[in-house]
Amino acid sequence: MDIYLKETGSKNSETVIFLHGGAMAGWMWDEQIKALTDYHCIVPDLPEHGQSSDVKPFSITDSAEMIIDIIQDFTDNGKAHLVGISLGAQIIVKILSTSPELVDHALISGTLVRTIPHTEVLLKLFDYAIKAYKPVKDTEFFIKANMRTYNVPKNLFDKFKESTLLVKNDALERILKENMFFKLPAGLEKVEAPVLVMTGEKDYKIIKESANDLLKALPLSQGYMALKVGHAWNLENPKLFNWVLRNWINNRPVTDALLPIKY
Repeated sequence: MDIYLKETGSKNSETVIFLHGGAMAGWMWDEQIKALTDYHCIVPDLPEHGQSSDVKPFSITDSAEMIIDIIQDFTDNGKAHLVGISLGAQIIVKILSTSPELVDHALISGTLVRTIPHTEVLLKLFDYAIKAYKPVKDTEFFIKANMRTYNVPKNLFDKFKESTLLVKNDALERILKENMFFKLPAGLEKVEAPVLVMTGEKDYKIIKESANDLLKALPLSQGYMALKVGHAWNLENPKLFNWVLRNWINNRPVTDALLPIKY
């Protein structure tokens, strides 16, 4: 089955592909595609998410292959700018490791690449946590709690709730395992595309540590922190995100509004 795609903008222009975070959907990029009408924008719902909830099973590797197919089938020049947060950013890292020639520029934010070794104890704890979470996943209390964790604005509650309800319990387990146990793939040292590695100031410590790992692994990468925002900061401060994105894909400086990440 094919995943759901939303296409906007001018098809004879450069293509920007936006990859959403885990348990969300393409709607999280609405403010970005509104601002990039002069680009050909493609916004998929990843497998087992949103309007692709019946496309199973989710994996980062399979999702990366799907995006590679989209680049090859939907772009004029066989390349795209890739933009991703969290799970979407991990998929971009996977694409960079296998098909870097398809990537023009990349912006990745909130990218977890540090993982705890898969010990038997850890896996048991993970399974226990999933079993405890599944019965309450779709309650308004936990949906609002998750929104606060990601700093998602309150006015997006209905869309966030809809996305949560569309992710089935068995899919949730697959998505979380893929996200939590993702690690740096081999081959990133060969990437020649410029990669902007971002975090929000309020992002998790392990995300900031992961940003350092990515900067060391990617030859043409730059790292910056967006101030006063959290994990899904494109939703918190879309004006800043859009400015950073447009500058980055046009090889203009992004330093004025961001704090450099030093590793």
